[in-house]
Parts: sequence; C-alpha cells; structure tokens
Amino acid sequence: MKLGIIAGGGALPGLLASACADSDRASYILALTGFAEEKRMPRPPDAWVQLGEVGKGLQILRQAGVKDVVMAGSVVRPPLRNMKTDIKGAALLARVVGRTFGDDRILTAVIAEIESEGFRVVGIDSILKTLLAEAGPLGSHLPDPVAAQDIVRGFEVARSLGAADVGQAVVVQEGIVLGVEAAEGTDALLARCFDLRQAGLGGVLIKAKKPQQERRADLPTIGVDTIKNAHAAGLRGIAIEAGHALIIDKSSVSALADDLGIFVVGHTDCNSEVGIG
Repeated sequence: MKLGIIAGGGALPGLLASACADSDRASYILALTGFAEEKRMPRPPDAWVQLGEVGKGLQILRQAGVKDVVMAGSVVRPPLRNMKTDIKGAALLARVVGRTFGDDRILTAVIAEIESEGFRVVGIDSILKTLLAEAGPLGSHLPDPVAAQDIVRGFEVARSLGAADVGQAVVVQEGIVLGVEAAEGTDALLARCFDLRQAGLGGVLIKAKKPQQERRADLPTIGVDTIKNAHAAGLRGIAIEAGHALIIDKSSVSALADDLGIFVVGHTDCNSEVGIG
C-alpha cells in the first residue's frame, strides 16, 4: 500500500522514504514548501505544497493513489497573517483559532481532517520502529544522583508544560529550571540556556511527549545535533521518554555522546532510577 509522506524539515522524511524503498513499498513525498529539505531525501519530492494548502495536498495524495499517510519532520508555525491557505485550510484554521491554539490541538485537527477524507494516518514509529527510545542508557555515560533528581524534576515540569500544549522540553540544573521550550524549539532553548546556566554541575535536557498528545505526529525527537547543542550549552546529559520519543541514528548519537562525555537515557515513570550510576 502506497505511503504518503507529508514532509517537513529534518532527516525523518528521508528516512521514511528510504525505509519504504528498502521494503519495496511505494511512497509519495509531498513536501512542505519552506520546511522540507530535498538534500536530505533519497530522491526528489513528488510534489510541493504550502503549509496551509490542505485541500490541494489531499487532492494530490488522492490522485497519487495514496491510502496511508505519515506526517514527518519539523515545521515552525508561521504567523496567521503570513499563512497561505486554500478553502479547506482556512476552514481548518477557523475551527482551532480562538480556542487553545497549541501545536497538539492543530495537529489533532489536521489528522482528523485527513482521515475524514478517507486516508489512514499512521505514526512514524509504526514504520521506523528502531527509532523509538528504549529504557536505560544509550552509550557508556550514566547520570549521577544529582542528575537523576534533575531528570525527575524535569519530567514533572515537562508534563505540566505539555498538558498546557506548550512544549516538550525543559532544562534543569541542580533543581533549578533554566528554561522551557515554547515556539522556538529545542535547539533555540539550548542556545538560550547557555547564558542562563549556573555555577556548579551542568544541567540536563528532558524531552517528553505531551500527556494528551496525538502520538502519530510530533513525537519528541533527538539526534546528533541535539547532542552537539546540549554539549555547547554546558549540559551533562539528556533524558527522553522511553517508548514515546525518537532517536535519529542511535549509533552516531551514542558515539558522539560518549566522545563528549554526555549521558543519554531513556526514562520511564515506573523506574525513575533506570540507568543511574
């Protein structure tokens, strides 16, 4: 069954296209203009659309014979006044604007719209199962007891943040919350926390799925760039939610984290001390 890949930025759309090719599954790449990165894909996208051209995009996918759809890659929400929409896109925005205008609410509405048109939306982790974070350490470095407490504190804050549909990431240093993720994204959060860090032991980046989040879109994700940026921000480690977060290129992430002396652990609520050294 042909898979339609609605492609934003980053490596995920290309990884999905490659996985389809490896399994002899047909795929159709519908790239979002201004976000999708053709250079990171194994082949050129089949079509391009603007972010707000919902009706046009669905028509393209239908004409291509797509049945399953996956949404992959980063998208920074532009100001409404700058968003080019078609009739269906404008109607979709009208249903969510004026209420809680968070990313998860928008993504949930988009998924509902896609499925109302007869498509089936699937999650990235149903195709790239090996990307899901597992419980425990990735690499040779482990959090010490102070970092372990920061992880617990960070997940408490991240869940409150996520419940308000604000963001997925938080940085904690020795119990102090240095920063929380909002519209700027994780990389910008890390850059901002460089100037906010305190004397003493380095902090920890925590990334967790929002409690109410539609897991078929926008799962927390880290990769090699996250490791580089965490190290540049003076952090000692990263904790992500096991089973609900993605790690792009685990072997490279593990190797770089080991080289830079950073720990990466998959955290679960039922075992808050997993991987502690």
